[in-house]
Amino acid sequence: MNDQPQYAVECEALGRIYRFSRGIGRGSTQETVALDDLNLTITPGSVFGLLGPNGAGKTTTVRILATLLTPTSGTARVLGYDVVDEPKRVREHIGLILGGDRGLYTRLSGRQNLSYHAALNHMDRRRARERREELLALVGLSDAADTAVERYSRGMKQRLHIARGLLTEPEVVFMDEPTIGLDPIGAQEVRTMIPELAAAGHTILLTTHYMFEADQLCDEVAIINEGKLVARDTPAAIRRRFATFRVIELAVREPDLGLADRLGALPGVEHVAVGSDGALQTFSIRVPPDADLRSAVEETAGSDNVESLLQRDPTLEEAYLALLS
Repeated sequence: MNDQPQYAVECEALGRIYRFSRGIGRGSTQETVALDDLNLTITPGSVFGLLGPNGAGKTTTVRILATLLTPTSGTARVLGYDVVDEPKRVREHIGLILGGDRGLYTRLSGRQNLSYHAALNHMDRRRARERREELLALVGLSDAADTAVERYSRGMKQRLHIARGLLTEPEVVFMDEPTIGLDPIGAQEVRTMIPELAAAGHTILLTTHYMFEADQLCDEVAIINEGKLVARDTPAAIRRRFATFRVIELAVREPDLGLADRLGALPGVEHVAVGSDGALQTFSIRVPPDADLRSAVEETAGSDNVESLLQRDPTLEEAYLALLS
């Protein structure tokens, strides 16, 4: 490590502009700003979530930090090493975990994939064999280690990606949407591993579209939009700061077509969303944070018709949507 820096990751006024040719002749270049003056720090040993809509700049940030892309302006450092001036030193300390088939050789077995990547990273052969077997066990692929990756399920491929990303025992691990497209069981397996990796001393930078995932896993989150940082705090603080409401969840046994309008007319009710849960009709009712309208809601719905009624704090997703709307 570079004299034990205070931060695992630092971005200062980081910018990236993509330039595209629109044709032949003058004035034919089009520019897209992917990152605009991004300032960010990540504490060692934490799980840090980078959130934002498609095109916000999340993947661009990860690619710059992983030395796969150079910034147009500003600086970025990983464990004190500059990603432009010292890319080799950065790569010695990081792991990159992507999704899908990218980076995997599907005709090779899982064990062969890890052996190949160990050789690419010039790992000591004995340690590479030990580490390979440790990771196959960690991600639950020991029994399928000699099976060709083309026969793996998507969840198994994602677990192999994690093993590959951890092969060199990196101090900082970048995970770019590691659960996207996975079935619920595979996604939960990946989510279970992330806090275990942090507990083992890894710093995790996680990009995700799944707000509940960030809420569950991350010590801190940063939200970027159109390349700019718009919020950064703990998930709980983000919820309190930007979702200035509470939610009453109501489920009734007998559908009532006029109930949404009656609930919406109650003093203090800001919004009513109607849904269903099997045979139950459900309502998500947004109210001011200091209001307790449960009795009024129950009376309006009819106490004999109420299956369940609870009031809760907003989710991170609700806060995220409120911030970006």
